[in-house]
Amino acid sequence: MGMDIEDGNAAAVRLAEGASLREAFDTADPAGWTALDAGVRQLTRVPDAYGYVWMSAWERTDSGRLLVKVLGRERRLLPRGVRLTASQLALGLCHRDGRVRQSALERVGEHPELLPLVVVRCADWVPQVRERARERLAELLDAEGAARLAPLILRMGRRGRGDFAADLTTALLSTAPREILVPLCRHSDRAVRRYAHRLVIANRLLSPAELARAAALDDDTVVQDLCADAALAALAQEGPRDGVLEPLLGARNPRARAAGVTALRRAGMPERAAGFLGDRAGRVRACARYVVRQYGGDPAAWYRERCAGAEVSPGVVSGLAECGERRDTAVLWALTSHPVAAVRARAVAGLRSLDVSDVARFTALLDDPDPGVVREATAELVPSARSLDEEWLLGRLAAGRTRAVRVSAFRLLHEHSGLARLRAAVALVDDPDDRLRHAARQAVQRWHPTADVPHGVVEVGELLDRARELFSEYVLRRRKLEAGLPA
Repeated sequence: MGMDIEDGNAAAVRLAEGASLREAFDTADPAGWTALDAGVRQLTRVPDAYGYVWMSAWERTDSGRLLVKVLGRERRLLPRGVRLTASQLALGLCHRDGRVRQSALERVGEHPELLPLVVVRCADWVPQVRERARERLAELLDAEGAARLAPLILRMGRRGRGDFAADLTTALLSTAPREILVPLCRHSDRAVRRYAHRLVIANRLLSPAELARAAALDDDTVVQDLCADAALAALAQEGPRDGVLEPLLGARNPRARAAGVTALRRAGMPERAAGFLGDRAGRVRACARYVVRQYGGDPAAWYRERCAGAEVSPGVVSGLAECGERRDTAVLWALTSHPVAAVRARAVAGLRSLDVSDVARFTALLDDPDPGVVREATAELVPSARSLDEEWLLGRLAAGRTRAVRVSAFRLLHEHSGLARLRAAVALVDDPDDRLRHAARQAVQRWHPTADVPHGVVEVGELLDRARELFSEYVLRRRKLEAGLPA
């Protein structure tokens, strides 16, 4: 987790007491430099008889007196002819007074490790400081430095007036050699990896095989898309290349696999695309169906054949639902009793996608031992919740039921009549399940009599009294009056 302003305060104090930059904070963390900037500025806002200096808690110490001497009391400018340490100059670069910051910029060449603070000053709110910082950065920054400071520069680029350093970095790195740019493609910072991949793709510094491997291995979806698209574009221009398809087709992330399956069409290998018709990811299945159809294949027939067999996978069931017809519902209903829970859940989801409506059969699925099946069946029954037996649903709120069944019953009762909704919520106000109890209490507090709740029903008052701890006396009286009950 990055540093905040309190950490910056502590780092500023350590620097003033003589600690080195590395001892004061993590100089590899871009948030450390911005936190230091804010922390120093906050500390230098405490006034005394001489103007803005340091916090009185330690300004009387040797380190505090030294710092006041370094920064100056009267004019608050850095004294000339005095050799300053990197820690002292860092405090000057972050000082609240713009004249101190500008004076420190003139001497930053003595300590190249302070270049990150020059980047920060390039977005300074004082025009004179900002312009001088930009001049100094253009003088001191080279391609290697730009690569090293890329995380901070990109972070500052998101600020107002922070575009100069980012534009300068892009200009330097656009002509940088491969050995400088490629390591950035493996940086731990996601924004840096995206930025670096855009540059290496634009400069064609990675081969199609390297792009394919990056698409397969990187965990960022933007990088996956950038590299997969670039690899496929290279294939389109240069023809089939070794080492491109296999990394994409074997990737764990579905974006890379989908790109590899799409490339099979240009490679003229529809038989391999058929092997991805039952992929676990819908995106990959859709690309596989496209390739198979381009060569005259029938994905729906392929799915029907596999669903009728003994070994059927969840992806095959979803695929049948995605391209099947209403006549395939019989196959899907049969799969709702399959021994594999994931297959049953996909079959119920498939029936929903085909707009099948059979309240009785979906209701029977609410007692399935798999939470996924129960969730899918519940989602289908929500529009028909009022047709379900209220007592039957209330019985499924019992503590002995599985959590999935209890959540399903509460959700369906919440779509029921107003009185059934109140009964269900009050039944769970002291439930041991934290999330159910929280949802039930919120439902009670938000409850108001609806048109289907007759006025003066005594049970409403009894239910509200059971949950009276959730209301103030005034609100409880108002609810009872709304229900036609004496307050």
